[in-house]
Amino acid sequence: MTPTGLLGGSFNPAHFSHRHISLFAIEALGLEEMWWLVSPGNPLKAAASDMAPLAARYASAARMARRAPIRPTAIEARLGTRYTADTLRALVRRYPKRRFVWIMGADNLAQFDRWQDWRGIARRVVIAVVARPGYDDGARASRAMGWLRHFVRPAAKAKDWTSWRPPALVLLHFYPDRGSATRLRAKDPGWHLSHNNTGLRDRLTRRPLP
Repeated sequence: MTPTGLLGGSFNPAHFSHRHISLFAIEALGLEEMWWLVSPGNPLKAAASDMAPLAARYASAARMARRAPIRPTAIEARLGTRYTADTLRALVRRYPKRRFVWIMGADNLAQFDRWQDWRGIARRVVIAVVARPGYDDGARASRAMGWLRHFVRPAAKAKDWTSWRPPALVLLHFYPDRGSATRLRAKDPGWHLSHNNTGLRDRLTRRPLP
């Protein structure tokens, strides 16, 4: 079983914090690869008016992932899945020789109970939460954490995650830089116009981008 991390997001655009968090998680969890799931549309950001086209967001992720064991993919667009729970079910069936761990920041844990079938997600794969300054208190006090706290595993044993039976949660203590997609968009609202989006191929499926 190939230990593989999954980091989902809009990547609008991808930035160095995505890369730093991923490289940290790869080391902390002993992963062979990290997959960046570039979402065709985040249900919790459906009203966002500054969401760049999928091709531009994928291109920014591919550029940021260069020379690292990180594989960006827009496979959710091809699978036709809208929610993470459905994506995970599809990936587990499609890639039986991989063992997946879901990576998310503390900001996502704080609102995890708003995700479709969030308990089903926790029962399907191990979850690793990366500390994010300013969000940790909210994450620990969240409704989801009230349920998940019974399944927390020690960070010192993080590399043993492949032997854990979900639900299992590990809190990784890391302090990333202050970069964010929101700040990048504010600085350059037309960032996606500079990307060459022609001829893009998904690095996971090897197919042209949907």
